[in-house]
Amino acid sequence: MLAFPDRRQYVMHLTVGEHSARHIRRIVRSFLLEWGMPELSDAVELAVTELLANVVRHVPDRRCGLRLQRQVAGIRVEVTDGCPELPTLKPELDPESENGRGLVILDAVTDKWGVSPASRGGKTVWFEC
Repeated sequence: MLAFPDRRQYVMHLTVGEHSARHIRRIVRSFLLEWGMPELSDAVELAVTELLANVVRHVPDRRCGLRLQRQVAGIRVEVTDGCPELPTLKPELDPESENGRGLVILDAVTDKWGVSPASRGGKTVWFEC
């Protein structure tokens, strides 16, 4: 775990499990409080939960990096993993499926989001609130 002394950003490298999101949400919430942005907590925590769930579901070794970056008017969050497959927002959801809603939720609760290939074959999914 690595925190930068200027406290404008926070970076963690971790292996996530099915119950990791709860602990990560607490960390995110504490930074949002420290940065004077508690009103963003619900949206950011939900979006982080969805991205971590995707790591648990789709990344074989479940390793990822989480970066919180304080911005002038909000926060940027990045989740980087080693899986090269880029997620896509599906135009239609199967009402019977239990999967496929994460990016729909991300799109609904954030101001903007995107995905880009990362070095060494992985990807970074990011969002801003």
